[in-house]
Amino acid sequence: MEYANLSLEELKRLRDETENRQAELNRLLEERRQAGKDNVIQQIRDIIESNGYSYDDITPFVAPKKRRGRGPAKKHSPSVTRQYTHYVDPENAKHIYVRGVLPRWMKQKMQEQGYDPRSKADREVFKANSLKAVLV
Repeated sequence: MEYANLSLEELKRLRDETENRQAELNRLLEERRQAGKDNVIQQIRDIIESNGYSYDDITPFVAPKKRRGRGPAKKHSPSVTRQYTHYVDPENAKHIYVRGVLPRWMKQKMQEQGYDPRSKADREVFKANSLKAVLV
């Protein structure tokens, strides 16, 4: 079909028809997926029962383990990235600490200034007083 020769109204009508078809196809697709899912569930139940087990005997072994005391599992979107504060040594811009294990340069500098690298409180004071915080 040649779309370049159609009027604005004809293009809008075609677009609306296409959107309606797409909505209908999406609805049918979801119905088929659900019917397929129900079929798979029934097949699994039949296999379990044909082997002499009840559904409740088997599902704890195939269902994901529940996390205790940690709240609901968090789902991270791949498009969302965490941003951590970067701590830069003002005397040497190549020395950057983000998080995790302390780098050797930072431990040495802390000890030189009388801080204990094993102490969280000392680490926080050192970062606040001796490093430049940059949010990237």
